[in-house]
Amino acid sequence: MTNSSDTLAQIHQTLLSRLDADADSSYVASLYSKGLDAILKKIGEEATETVMAAKDGDGDKIIYEVADLWFHTMVLLAQQGLAPQQVVDELARRVGTSGLQEKASRQS
Repeated sequence: MTNSSDTLAQIHQTLLSRLDADADSSYVASLYSKGLDAILKKIGEEATETVMAAKDGDGDKIIYEVADLWFHTMVLLAQQGLAPQQVVDELARRVGTSGLQEKASRQS
């Protein structure tokens, strides 16, 4: 089994390689060519599908939809010049911190 960080890094590298690719060469390249609004729309669609899968209570469907949501969020990160490791680092920073404390720290 591969390390989850390795998987994220591999996907990120693939997404970066698509940034300047011809729109006809891949799904991700076509999404990049449509711009930020198209990427955001796709994330919204995937978030809605995740919610619907959760309401259905089908574990396999939830996993499938969350994978789609994560993937499209990673497309956004690459498009914005950010890396999944930065999100992992932020999550690691929050470990052991109460959600209420973390939220309050953002308001200061």
